[in-house]
Amino acid sequence: MSTRERVARGRGVAQRYDTALGWVGGRAVRAGAGGRVHWPALAGVAVRVLLCVAAVLVFCGPLVTVVSGAFDHTPDPTELSLLPRHPSLTNFTTAGEYGVWHYLVNSLVIAGGALVLQVAVSVFAAYALARKRFRFSAVVSLLILVTMMLPEEAIAIPLSLVLGDVPVVHVNLQGSLLGVILPLGAWGFSIFVMTEFMREIPVELEEAATVDGAGEFRVFAQIVLPLCRPALGVIAVLGFNMIWEQYLLPMVVATDPADYTLTVALVSLRSNEEVGPGIVLAGALLALVPSLIVYLSLQKSFLRGITTGAVKG
Repeated sequence: MSTRERVARGRGVAQRYDTALGWVGGRAVRAGAGGRVHWPALAGVAVRVLLCVAAVLVFCGPLVTVVSGAFDHTPDPTELSLLPRHPSLTNFTTAGEYGVWHYLVNSLVIAGGALVLQVAVSVFAAYALARKRFRFSAVVSLLILVTMMLPEEAIAIPLSLVLGDVPVVHVNLQGSLLGVILPLGAWGFSIFVMTEFMREIPVELEEAATVDGAGEFRVFAQIVLPLCRPALGVIAVLGFNMIWEQYLLPMVVATDPADYTLTVALVSLRSNEEVGPGIVLAGALLALVPSLIVYLSLQKSFLRGITTGAVKG
């Protein structure tokens, strides 16, 4: 059989390919020159499409309700509306009168400061665990793992006592944003992600740089860290969400309602009978925007870190 005959025969058969709706292979939905429809394959595609549509409705329904209700002057929380009936920015104006913008600033300051501190601690701790050999390294890893297993409720009272009188320096951090930032400066999950990622980086790269005269800090900053960009994206996105969703810690540290974060303030607004549902939805929309911006900004690194998991030489 000639090459032309093989190409001509192959034109009538769909090749196997990957799509968002799943794998399609084997027979084509429309086979041959006669245009016969392959009903089993067509039914499979239809089922996948229906499942995707159902998933979109389930996950996007609440989001659509929040967006529509936030811009609706008189939203009805019992109905799902794609577009606001009476478009208005009144809900955001009224939410500002209840201090929502102030709570948003508190949340942004805490999230920004805690995330920078958390990434720095995770990177240096992971480098020590992945590259340095020292006694009791297994014990240190175990202690970090234990911090992930303890529920927040179990450490709330001891943490409150410590923040009321920080050991050695004897400073009271109650009622300050720093009192929320410092406890969030280290997260066991981020440390373990970075540790496993760094262990997969070939040691030969660092040895070659050392032979060329590079110091340890230069090797760490110019070789190890650039290779860890996917993992940095993962811990940045997940770490920001973890910090942004904090509720118990800001409640423990706060001594005045002005110290609340947006997450805590939304719960207070919801329990206030004078506050309508539109104002709460406006605050909820403001709480969604920062997480969305962080994810979209670090999307490529986040997806690379999730899919690849490690850099192999």
